[in-house]
Amino acid sequence: MSKHEFFFKIATSADEFEQIHRLNYQTFSEEIPQHQKNEEQKLVDQFHAENTYIICVKENEVIGMTAIRDNRPFSLDKKIGPVEQSLPFPVQSPCEVRLLSVKKEYRHGRVFLGLAQFLIKYCLKKGYDIAFISGTVRQLKLYGQLGFQPFANLTGTDEARFQPMYLTKKTFDESIAGRILPPTIPFLPGPVQVSEKVMNALGKAPISHRSDHYKEKLEKAKSLLGQLVNCKHVHLFLGSGTLANDVVAGQLSLENGRGLILTNGEFGSRLVEQAGRFGLDFDVLEKDWGQAFSRAEIISKLSPETRWIWSVHSETSSGMLNNLDLLKDISKQYQLKLCLDCISSLGALKINLDGVFLTTGVSGKAIRALTGLSFVFHNHEVQPSRTLPKYLDLGTYMAKGSIPFSQSSNLLEALLTALEDINEETFEKVVTTHAYLKNQLKQFGFTIVSEEHSSPIILTIEMPNSISSSVIGDTLSNHGYQLHYESDYLKRRNWIQIACIDNYATEDLEKMANLLNRVITYETAALKQAIYET
Repeated sequence: MSKHEFFFKIATSADEFEQIHRLNYQTFSEEIPQHQKNEEQKLVDQFHAENTYIICVKENEVIGMTAIRDNRPFSLDKKIGPVEQSLPFPVQSPCEVRLLSVKKEYRHGRVFLGLAQFLIKYCLKKGYDIAFISGTVRQLKLYGQLGFQPFANLTGTDEARFQPMYLTKKTFDESIAGRILPPTIPFLPGPVQVSEKVMNALGKAPISHRSDHYKEKLEKAKSLLGQLVNCKHVHLFLGSGTLANDVVAGQLSLENGRGLILTNGEFGSRLVEQAGRFGLDFDVLEKDWGQAFSRAEIISKLSPETRWIWSVHSETSSGMLNNLDLLKDISKQYQLKLCLDCISSLGALKINLDGVFLTTGVSGKAIRALTGLSFVFHNHEVQPSRTLPKYLDLGTYMAKGSIPFSQSSNLLEALLTALEDINEETFEKVVTTHAYLKNQLKQFGFTIVSEEHSSPIILTIEMPNSISSSVIGDTLSNHGYQLHYESDYLKRRNWIQIACIDNYATEDLEKMANLLNRVITYETAALKQAIYET
């Protein structure tokens, strides 16, 4: 059987529910005489309206299923009393799993295994800490292999006996099913997978940020960052990229004249908001998401009072890469101070900040360290300001040797370790991954946003209006592939994104792309069938 022959999902369509009722009947009326037979050969569960069904699909056929609900009382509560009273440990957020069923011809283990693995990911995402089930005594060995543990007394009749059982993350992890469950692979712009070396560095004993040892490590990190982007100065801040951009806004508030902010995506819009909050005097050149800025358009927005330009380099929201060479050329020609948000591109692309006034970056994306540090790069001397908030004053950091306030040696250790692993191969890997996935997705016929000017950091796929990007993203997530789809700005446009900044095996890229195509193809076909039948 091909590894892509079937997949698992949450049931959503009328046809899927119809098949669920028939499979329910086949299992629990005909095979296990728990319910009466009927002419319709359908069994609608008493809790159908409350159930979430996980199903296994082969082509258009539902070949396996299980149902989850968290409303009390559980069916098991009615049989043995409140389930918590029969357990030796506390329960906070339980759910009940029922109707575990697979068609006879597919009971070779892979379908049961897939249902269990999908189930555990779904439960963890929902925040459940334990799942209860009434397991038929005919399949106790199978339930044990999936991680279910028996408790309390048997229930049911002589013809259909059931064992109360529970499943937790711990019992699943220790089971056969848990031990062979592949780790989740994140295709996110951040956070990315963090290496064991980086995590070990994070766990080192903290040292004082005033010690000579800390200062040596900080200078080494600053040197590596500066070399990475060809920039003279850089300072580290405890906080996110938003903090670093606020630091830039603060510096721009000290400049005379007007500015120009370029926006063609979510993060350009955020620069506009941050500039507004600082009361900066500026114009805005706004383009549709994913549309490139031309030289003529930028120049047309300049005025005699324009003194600076602020732009995002890699606009992650659409997968757009803005032309850095063009921005540097215009800034040089018109003697403007160029500021850049390189939060997504730092560590993923080759960047030359020679001639750039101020630039921001972070530790938790392509740098592959831990979230928590942000950077501001600059090539000029900066003096302390008497008007800026002290924590946002870049000049204060420069005057104090980059250590004006308490800092985290643990985050610094992790950053140093991550920086030491960045090399030419790192950048080549990002480009290669992007090219491979782009080719695969185009072969499948997907619509790629910003295709002409796409950043190699991330691919953005436009979903058909009839298909929910959240449904597709949830399905891939429960299969162990974590795509970027839950941000509000993506949901509004029904987009899904696949980041390319991690170290992926080609086999994993192929599996993820094929599954994505299979899920979208299935959902599209199911929708067409539903429209046809109506």
